[in-house]
Amino acid sequence: MLKSKTNECYTEEHARAGTRVPLPPIEAWPNQYPAYEIRIEISEFTSVCPKTGLPDFGKLTLTYIPHKKCLELKSLKMYALAYRNVGIFYENVVNRFLRDVVAAASPVFAQVVGEFTPRGGLESRVTATWRRKRGYGS
Repeated sequence: MLKSKTNECYTEEHARAGTRVPLPPIEAWPNQYPAYEIRIEISEFTSVCPKTGLPDFGKLTLTYIPHKKCLELKSLKMYALAYRNVGIFYENVVNRFLRDVVAAASPVFAQVVGEFTPRGGLESRVTATWRRKRGYGS
């Protein structure tokens, strides 16, 4: 159990919150071309802080190089919208989003950048990257 300076306890449950919540599937379709990059911005991303229950706002940017599949945008939009009521920390949002994109499309490269609006004067930017040859965290 972790304690903040105000003695409020952060539990393992808080840390894992939202990482296993069922979300809509991300669909993909057959890619027709090699070696190009796709960038998708989700400028009005929302989720909920698992500790306080307050809404979190931010922008997610997904950049990927497709391999055999491209992400279907409507399903990606529905997937992103489903986070609206999920209690999940910023770091978990970005890493789970990346994990689910990789599972859906198995790209050559993928990166998710989360830029979350300032709270208490702190602005957070979280980046997670995946490469086909090396895997997560490359």
